[in-house]
Amino acid sequence: MDRPKNPVEPPKTVDWNLWIGVAPMRPYGVDRCYHPWGWRDWQDFGNGALGDFGCHILDPVFTALNIQGAPKTFKTTHSGMNDEVWPAQTQVDYVFGGTEHTTGKDLAITWYDGGLLPSVRGSHVPGDQALPRSGSLFIGETGSLILPHVGALKLFPSESSADAQIEEAEDLNHYHGWVDGCLSGKQPSDGFEYGGRLTEAVLLGNIGARFQGQTLAWDDQAMKITNVPEANQWIKREARTGWEIPPAG
Repeated sequence: MDRPKNPVEPPKTVDWNLWIGVAPMRPYGVDRCYHPWGWRDWQDFGNGALGDFGCHILDPVFTALNIQGAPKTFKTTHSGMNDEVWPAQTQVDYVFGGTEHTTGKDLAITWYDGGLLPSVRGSHVPGDQALPRSGSLFIGETGSLILPHVGALKLFPSESSADAQIEEAEDLNHYHGWVDGCLSGKQPSDGFEYGGRLTEAVLLGNIGARFQGQTLAWDDQAMKITNVPEANQWIKREARTGWEIPPAG
C-alpha cells in the first residue's frame, strides 16, 4: 500500500526509514502516536494485545500441558477493527490436539484481552472469586488453578488442595539468559523450535480477526488455512522495496 510522503520531518535522532523497516512508508507520526507504547496497536508495526502478551500468558499453558503442535482450528471475535489498528477487545477460541496431560483428543484454549475475562462457571472456582486482570485459568477434572501473570497461583477447591506441594522454578532474568546463551553457546531456555510454535498460534489468532466469527482450519505442515482460501493472503507479508528477506539457502 502506497502512502504519501512525509509532511512532517522526524526528529534528527530518529532514522524514520530505518524505523519503518519492512512496513509500507508512512508519514512521521506526531509525538506519542507510535511511542512509547502505541506501535503495538498498529497493524504495520505490531500485533495488538494478542501479539504483545500472548507469548507471555500462553507460555506457561504451552509448557505445563506440553503442547507440541499448532492449533487445528481457531475462531476470533472482537469489538471491531479498521485497516490500521487492531481491535480493542478480542477473543480467540483455539482447538489443539490433546496431550498426555489432557483428557480427550482435543484441547480447547480461549484467549481474552481488552478487559474481557472468562467465566468461572464450569470450573472449581467459587463465583465470588475475583480473577486477575492478566493470567490464566486452568480447568481440570478434579480441580482448577488460577495463575496470575505476576503473582502466586491459587488452587481450587481450596480445602482439597491445602497440602499440595508446589515446586518453585528458579528465578531467572530472561535478558541475562539471552546474553549468557550467546556467550556460552548453550541453549539457556526454550529455543526457536518452541518459540516458533507459540508465535504461530498467536499470529493465527490475528489472521482470524480479519474473518470475524469464522472457524478457520489450519494445516501447519502445508502452512495453509484449508477451509477459507482467501485467508491465506495474510500468512505472509510483502516487504517494502529494499527490505525484502531473501530465501534461505
